[in-house]
Amino acid sequence: MKRFVKFLMQHPFRRAWGAWGVLLACAALQGCATVNSPDPRDPLEAMNRSVFEFNDAVDRAVLKPVATVYKEDLPGWTRTGIGNFFSNLDDVWSVVNHALTLRGEAFANSLGRVVINSTLGLGGVLDMASDLDIEKRSANFNITLARWGVDAGPYVVVPILGPFTLRELAALPVDRQGNLVNQIGNDATRLGLNVVSAVDVRAALLGAEGVINQAALDRYSFIRDSYIQRQRYMVFDGNPPDDVPQE
Repeated sequence: MKRFVKFLMQHPFRRAWGAWGVLLACAALQGCATVNSPDPRDPLEAMNRSVFEFNDAVDRAVLKPVATVYKEDLPGWTRTGIGNFFSNLDDVWSVVNHALTLRGEAFANSLGRVVINSTLGLGGVLDMASDLDIEKRSANFNITLARWGVDAGPYVVVPILGPFTLRELAALPVDRQGNLVNQIGNDATRLGLNVVSAVDVRAALLGAEGVINQAALDRYSFIRDSYIQRQRYMVFDGNPPDDVPQE
């Protein structure tokens, strides 16, 4: 479990997806089915498991094959540059969210990374900031809401998009607007960059599947628990206190 969470912390699996329609889709999919002894963090487990199976089928049929070709056919240095470029855009939004939560050190780190990588790093293609030991401190509006005291709410699996907490879904429209890719006026360019970002993230997660298959008797609950733990790690900068109950 810890290995998987660490992997997810290093490779965030969602950069820019979603719209208000996601909330409507969740409401439409809610059913009356229940499971025995449901996890209190996952009151919609019966529905979530069905959506999880659907998403898994889509992943096997479409997303994983595309990500596999991407990883096998593109040189490593090219994939690294693509990942660095999108990571730099993440840092821009992190600067804003660290400012909203008055986290001075994290704000300075993220701002320094953006300035260095956007200039010396040729628009973010090179991660010069990490070479200078400037720590990456990711944050989005979901994390900001958490630090403002908003509870995570129930765990929800959304068709195609995957796992969320209710708080994360509420923050999704703001996070979507905070992604600079979505501010590009040209529809084809904006869509193309979002697709490349999604494929790059999925390719980075290919290595996690071996960990899951070796460790998990129940893939659904393993991924759910890892996801919720990752969210908690992000809220507390990787050091969640033992005396605070998991959301």
